[in-house]
Amino acid sequence: MTVLYFDTMSSVLGNLYVVASDEGIVYIGTPNAPFEEVEVWAKRPFENYVFEENSEKLAPYIEQLEAYFTGELRAFDMPIHVKGTPFQLAVWDALKELPYGATTSYSGIAERIGNPKAVRAVGAAIGANPILAIIPCHRVIGKNGKMTGFRSGIPMKEFLLQLEQK
Repeated sequence: MTVLYFDTMSSVLGNLYVVASDEGIVYIGTPNAPFEEVEVWAKRPFENYVFEENSEKLAPYIEQLEAYFTGELRAFDMPIHVKGTPFQLAVWDALKELPYGATTSYSGIAERIGNPKAVRAVGAAIGANPILAIIPCHRVIGKNGKMTGFRSGIPMKEFLLQLEQK
């Protein structure tokens, strides 16, 4: 049985849930979303799990996230425990290679993973990213430079991009 530890943290856009296993961070919620969002998400990657609220276990993750959100941290140093399809994992790995403050397009990520025709599938994989900021899906914008979908909302995406441009 996997224990999914959780706690809430305050961000500039509201409170969000942070979830980790003994192996690393697994999920960061949408600002101001109810815990039900976490419950619905957990059913996909985990079959046998229990939730445990545990601020002590989450403290190192939340400290780094708070430092990032205030512009004091540019690179995360924490274990990650994400589950996805091989394609999703390839997309998420490509996202982790994007430098702080840089942006790319969906087609740029498709090319980076060696599958230039998979632009829509890349978009779906990015949309399934469970840990915003740490796997920096906010750095992917439309080919025309416009903001595109973001699980945590366009205001959060814009905030993260502006934060990294400072």
